[in-house]
Amino acid sequence: MLKEFKDFALKGNLIDMAVGIIIGGAFGTIIQSLVKDILMPLVAAIFNTPDFSNVGIILKNPDNAVFANLQEAVDAGLPVLSYGNFISALIAFLIIALTMFIIVKNMNKLKKAEEEAAPAAPPAQEVLLTEIRDLLAKE
Repeated sequence: MLKEFKDFALKGNLIDMAVGIIIGGAFGTIIQSLVKDILMPLVAAIFNTPDFSNVGIILKNPDNAVFANLQEAVDAGLPVLSYGNFISALIAFLIIALTMFIIVKNMNKLKKAEEEAAPAAPPAQEVLLTEIRDLLAKE
């Protein structure tokens, strides 16, 4: 059983997948920072709010209490529809999906170019028969 696990763990595809997962995690962190630290402040400035993650709607406020932010309303037990974080996550997803689409599209293009550029060599028998034919044609 240990030998089977070793064979499985050392296969090239598994190692490639592990490297891809690690790089993907790092890429996800970079995208999250791009969205949180660069894009969302711009969106917040457009909508005139200092913190876009704090954007939402208090669905029911029977006492008509005033809260400084949505977290205070949540802490008070009121139902809150917080759509700011959702929009941030959606933007991050769209950036990652677009990037992955571009990478896969270019990799497929490279694979197709390699397949077209390297035609398969004829078998050795055909090469030998072609040489024999050519020699016979000369005589």
